[in-house]
Amino acid sequence: MTENNPMTKQQEQAPVAADATRVIRPAVDIFEDDTGITLQADMPGVTKERLDVRVEKETLSIAGDLKIDMPEGVEPVYADIRSHRYQRSFSLSRELATDQIEATLHNGVLILRIPLRKELQPCKIEVRVE
Repeated sequence: MTENNPMTKQQEQAPVAADATRVIRPAVDIFEDDTGITLQADMPGVTKERLDVRVEKETLSIAGDLKIDMPEGVEPVYADIRSHRYQRSFSLSRELATDQIEATLHNGVLILRIPLRKELQPCKIEVRVE
């Protein structure tokens, strides 16, 4: 690289922070049907071990850490972010069965299925003929 290269100048101006962690709100899609809601959160690079999903009272919190590990003995010349944390919270309706939440992680997308409480789900009533 030459001295006039913009990347070289940027590297000189922005030192690398050893533990620079940035908090990011993951993009989320929420779908509702007759039996509950489905929440999909984009959390690329987060593994199951670094994922935290919890409900406290009526608040759903999702968090996940992504850390880019450097090979031993290698230091980055420049890095805006070496790690970041996804974090987002939602207020849940009392109509939802928070004790029955199902969570899956597929290709960097966290999928949560939160059903309605049983007594609030639509049901078909069978009619008998006498």
